[in-house]
Amino acid sequence: QVQLVESGGGLAQIGGSLGLSCVASGNVGIGDTMGWYRQAPGKQREFVARFIRDHEIPNYEDSVKGRFTLSRDNAKNTIHLQMNSLKPEDSSVYYCNLRKYRSSSSWNDYWGQGTQVTVSP
Repeated sequence: QVQLVESGGGLAQIGGSLGLSCVASGNVGIGDTMGWYRQAPGKQREFVARFIRDHEIPNYEDSVKGRFTLSRDNAKNTIHLQMNSLKPEDSSVYYCNLRKYRSSSSWNDYWGQGTQVTVSP
C-alpha cells in the first residue's frame, strides 16, 4: 500500500502564492510518478501537474503553465507544488497522486486526502 500525506494550501489573495507538499510512504517504487490534481465543487477532478515516466521535466495543465512549478526530492519521495500569481479559478481541493505502473499502459493511482486552496478576490 501507498500513503500520501499532503501539507500546505490555505487562503491566498489574488496574485499571491502558496505551496503544497506531498510525502509518499509505504510501497513506493523507483518507477512510480507523482503529481497534483484538483477538484472544485460540482466539477470533475482535473489534472494540474505531474512528472511523467522517464522524463525529468513535469507536465502542466495549460492554465497553470508559467505560474505553477512542480519539483521533487526523490530521496524523500516528496513533491512540492509552488503556486504563484494565483487566480480565483485556482480555488479547489488539491489532491496528491502517485501512479504505480503495472505496464507501460496500465497503472494504479493512489490519492492523498486533499488540501483546500482558496484564492479570495
